[in-house]
Amino acid sequence: MKKVELDHKSKNMLKILHTADWHLGHRLHGISRRYEHECFLSWLLAQIEQTRADALIIAGDIFDSANPPASAQSVFYDFLVKARKCNQTLDIIIIGGNHDSASRLDAPSQILQSLGIRVIGGLTYLDDGGIDWQRLLIPLTNQSGEISAICGAMPFIRNADLPQMKGQEFSDSNDPLIQGVSELYQQLFAQMQEYRIKMQLDDSVGQIVTGHCYMVGTTLSELSERRILGGNQHALPASIFNEKIDYVALGHLHKAQQVTNTIKNIVKNTAKNTKGALIRYSGSPIPLSFTERNYKHQISQIVLDVNASGKTGNERLQVQAIIIPRAVLIKSIPEHGYVKLTELEAHIAALNLNKEKSDENNAEDKKTGANYPMLEIRVELDKPEPGLRQQIETMLDGLAVRLLKISVHYPGKGEAWADIKQQIRLEELHPEDVFQQCYQRAFEQQAPENITELFHQLLESVEEKV
Repeated sequence: MKKVELDHKSKNMLKILHTADWHLGHRLHGISRRYEHECFLSWLLAQIEQTRADALIIAGDIFDSANPPASAQSVFYDFLVKARKCNQTLDIIIIGGNHDSASRLDAPSQILQSLGIRVIGGLTYLDDGGIDWQRLLIPLTNQSGEISAICGAMPFIRNADLPQMKGQEFSDSNDPLIQGVSELYQQLFAQMQEYRIKMQLDDSVGQIVTGHCYMVGTTLSELSERRILGGNQHALPASIFNEKIDYVALGHLHKAQQVTNTIKNIVKNTAKNTKGALIRYSGSPIPLSFTERNYKHQISQIVLDVNASGKTGNERLQVQAIIIPRAVLIKSIPEHGYVKLTELEAHIAALNLNKEKSDENNAEDKKTGANYPMLEIRVELDKPEPGLRQQIETMLDGLAVRLLKISVHYPGKGEAWADIKQQIRLEELHPEDVFQQCYQRAFEQQAPENITELFHQLLESVEEKV
């Protein structure tokens, strides 16, 4: 790959920061994540200033739910104001994700656009029923105010957005949902080419696409990411993106990864040459479940060499992973598997946790979440222990730590539903989990794919109305 000079004074370089999946308003087992989000956003503001970025792309799932609390919205809009103040030429592009309410994000879009902030919560339609493509086409300018790239900002595509394909026949290798999404991205790319001609832009101008979707060959965090577009069988192939696109900035998966086998190289700030677009998830800025505690949470910095006309992807890009500092320790004891109750205290001692101070301010920190570590205890028991939580809390007494979750394993025995039910908190369950468990109990088998897909469609229609 051609080495890209990082001298940002050159008008031939366009620097973009790519982030996604903030999930503002998220609570982990009832604990607010606001402190961690505020730490991340303060850090991101410093990165915008230090890197002198030309653009910031936020690829969906801004909020954790379609109806986020006022505090989460306040954090979001406060960040946008500060970002524009620290870099008044910064282009900010925000798309909606599957957790977001498209209408809620779009509501202030006209006001934000006057501040240089483009928000695309969902697809909108013209009077003739066609998609308003012009709204999705956003020029990205360099420090000299010249257009250096076109961004095609595609928000999360819902089933209702898919083109009508009645009369067409589909096989297992030609799924109508995948075909519909592919068609929309093809139309977006075609609109980008028309925009290039209209604006008289030459081939040196870069082509960036955003999206919020689930791609084939990626790593999914089962506890905090939803399989979208009707389930795991609808993971999208990389071929939906035209090979002339330089970079695809994706959201949805919480683990930073490239949609190829080069993720290890990317983390080391290098990228292997591949044909066509470089497709990448930036990942979430904080762990959203205990299964994500060891992810290398990061943002992606993309430097586009506008001089490299006629080249795409890695041939004209440099991608650098900027690791986000962890504001709060999230730990499972033990790290893998389960520990016997008699051995648990030794494992806790090995963490060398700080002692809790007795002053009132520190007690308030523990109550609100401040920077106290969050723990999951994984215990192996021979039989149910009614006073288990009290025993564990006694072991943690006096330590500056919060116990969020206790997971119990009974080795060598089939766990009855009653036992499992006692280990699961309501907030840990996704609607699909409840559906599958109810179907299993009623019919003694897993719900078939066609029934599961119908449930996904029903769930999506309900979430859209929230």
